[in-house]
Amino acid sequence: MVRSSVRGEVSDVVSVEDTTSLEPRDGGARRSRRGAESGDRRRRRRRVVRWSASVLTLALAGTATAGYLYYEHLNGNIKKESLNIGDAKDRATKAKANAAGQTPLNILLIGSDARDTAENQKLGGARDIGTAARADVQMLLHVSADRTNMSVVSMPRDTLVDIPKCTDAKTGKVYAATDDTMTNASLERGGPGCTVATWEKLTGIHIDHFMMVDFSGVVSMADAIGGVPVCVDANIYSHTSTGHGSGLKLKKGTTSVKGKQALQWLRTRYGFEDGSDIARTKAQHMYMNSMVRRLRSNATLSNPDKLLGLAETATKALTVDTGLGSVTKLYDLSKELKKVPTDRITMTTMPFVYSSDGNRVLPKPTDAAKLWRLVREDVALDGKDKKKTTTATTQVTDKAAADDRIAVQVQNGTESGTGSAVTGRAAAVTELLVGKGFTKAAADTSAPLSEDRTLVRYPSADLAGDAQRVAKVLGIPTGQVKKSTAVDGVTLVVGADWRSGSKYTADDDTTPESANALNAADTTACMHVDPDYTW
Repeated sequence: MVRSSVRGEVSDVVSVEDTTSLEPRDGGARRSRRGAESGDRRRRRRRVVRWSASVLTLALAGTATAGYLYYEHLNGNIKKESLNIGDAKDRATKAKANAAGQTPLNILLIGSDARDTAENQKLGGARDIGTAARADVQMLLHVSADRTNMSVVSMPRDTLVDIPKCTDAKTGKVYAATDDTMTNASLERGGPGCTVATWEKLTGIHIDHFMMVDFSGVVSMADAIGGVPVCVDANIYSHTSTGHGSGLKLKKGTTSVKGKQALQWLRTRYGFEDGSDIARTKAQHMYMNSMVRRLRSNATLSNPDKLLGLAETATKALTVDTGLGSVTKLYDLSKELKKVPTDRITMTTMPFVYSSDGNRVLPKPTDAAKLWRLVREDVALDGKDKKKTTTATTQVTDKAAADDRIAVQVQNGTESGTGSAVTGRAAAVTELLVGKGFTKAAADTSAPLSEDRTLVRYPSADLAGDAQRVAKVLGIPTGQVKKSTAVDGVTLVVGADWRSGSKYTADDDTTPESANALNAADTTACMHVDPDYTW
């Protein structure tokens, strides 16, 4: 049985969705004080402050609150840090807008194990008090450009990754790049901006914002919404004779957890399935899906005292990047998030393999790379996207030359965020081409490239026929034959989707089974309890 050995555990994300409007009781006096403001601005502020937050629930659901009287006070509560403190050269390229001018939205959700307050120390235990916080929950929230679907990808905190050089924006301290380091250590290397930089370097996905919450924030939010229903298939008590475990104790079936018990659910590793961090991630997905359903189907958060209390605790618990550092910006974000129907929200876990010692995990080269590509290309992970219209193939007026007359340069593009380039891949595919009659094929010995998909590029219309002939012989779809001024002749770039073998199989857009997709509308999900932790 594999059991991940790392400490810390934690919470999740935020939520916003309007339900009720709270008008200030001293409206006349306030209008007098703010006489210089226009009517439109006053009305906008009233709308803006109808929000609440609970760090992945803000991200996933959206629920109204605050109150005009607290507008500037709440703004002052929100803590802000730099979005990305890694090297500029490592920044991922932002996705291009679709035909309607819309772009996807990527938000990194971080659960911190900080013991920086008396309350956090009590909730998190006395261990490691005074040490830097670590990012024990990391989830990438992707909202499609057209806002029809949402995908969440969790990375287990035990994942070994390469953390780039990061510079603390507050102190100026520089943290050197490290290899094969647990991903949760990124937060202690200058703050959440380093966690963002680590994700971008690994995935090639441009991250627009981050949101971070700590132990006390999770407890406060769970209390405020009145509990979240969770399910176990047997009685569970997460406790060992040596003092390990979250302390979660539930009866078989469904229980509405809140407060400290909600935090215990999110932190439980000992007692769920195989006791690994992967099982804990699955439990977190179930919790968040249940919270989304509760918030979106239940408008009981209309009590002014509860709403104002929720707004107060949420803003105090929340740390965001400077681009989200106001109630107005969070409100605008919430309007985008709540456009997505619950049944189009998909939770997944980064496909992984265990490290050689069995105590850590690594991205699974092919499946993880595919998952990152789907997110980069804005493909819905629930498989419900309408079939995309195939781009019309360029009309070829010039016939292809004989195979033995077509010069083909072969480049190695197999490098990716989840795997280094395959040594000798260009030479191997060149040999394959020569064997098929393309005797002028030659391998490019320059540094490897990084391409998700295998491509055939050509510089001008008179070589389009030759390029398409190469693609046809290898079984590469015509949609992957591209005109490019970056090449001098027909060029085959062997991508990360063809790392081995002599036959190219076109990649599809289905989510890898190893990502363990879970739909937010699924009400039947229930955590399996390890028999060693029943009572």
